[in-house]
Amino acid sequence: MRKVLKGIQTVHPSVEKQAEPLQLTRLAQVDSWLNSAIAAAQERDDRAEVLRHRRDRALMLLGFWRGFRGDELIRVQVEHLRLVPGEGMTCFLPRSKGDRQAAGTTYKVPALSRWCPVTATAEWTAAAELAQGPLFRGIDRWGRVNEAPLHPNSLIPLLRRLLTAAGLPDAADYSSHSLRRGFAGWANANGWDVKALMEYVGWRDVHSAMRYLDGADPFARQRIEAHLPPPTLPTL
Repeated sequence: MRKVLKGIQTVHPSVEKQAEPLQLTRLAQVDSWLNSAIAAAQERDDRAEVLRHRRDRALMLLGFWRGFRGDELIRVQVEHLRLVPGEGMTCFLPRSKGDRQAAGTTYKVPALSRWCPVTATAEWTAAAELAQGPLFRGIDRWGRVNEAPLHPNSLIPLLRRLLTAAGLPDAADYSSHSLRRGFAGWANANGWDVKALMEYVGWRDVHSAMRYLDGADPFARQRIEAHLPPPTLPTL
C-alpha cells in the first residue's frame, strides 16, 4: 500500500498547502472588533451575542498565545485550568498529538498587558457560569450554553466568520492552524530560538517546527542582494 501511494504521489505531485499565519496586527484587529461587538451586544441586552463574542475572543487569544492546535482547543476542560495570580494560568491537557505516552501535558498561559488570553478566558467562563466540562461550547439563539464542546469542523468556519466581520478581505485563506502558525512566526521574528519555541509549543522534533516557520528572508533576496556588485555607471 505504501508503494502504491508513493507511486501515485510521484506521478501526481502536489504542492503542500499551508494555512496562512495570522499576524499579530490582524489578531489585534479582530480583538478590537470583538470588544466593540461585546459592548454593542451589552447595550442591546443580547445575552446570546455577548456570550458568543466572549467565547470567540477567548478562543482566538488562547489559541494564538498558546500555539494550540484546533483539536487541543476543543479538548480544553474548565476544571483543568488553574489561575496563578500575577503570572498567568496553567492548562492541563490529558492527551495531545505530541504526547506519545498519554501522560498528559500542562501548558503555561501568560497573563499579558494587552490581548490577554487569561483575562479573556476568565471573562468567558464567568459570563457563561462554567465550572467544569468543555471550555468552548456552542450557544443557541436564546443564550443557552451547550453541554457538548464545539465540533472540530466548526472551528474553521467560526474563524473565517470572525475575520470577515473584522474586515479582513482574505478570510478564506485562514484555518484553525493559522493561530499556531501565527504565534510561531511572531516568536521567531522576535528572537525566540528554535529550542525555546519547540518547548513552548510542544514540538518533538525540529522538522515539525520548521514547517511552521517562515524565515525573515524566505526568498533569500536580501542575502543575495547584499553580495551583488554595485551597478556600473554607463560610460559616456
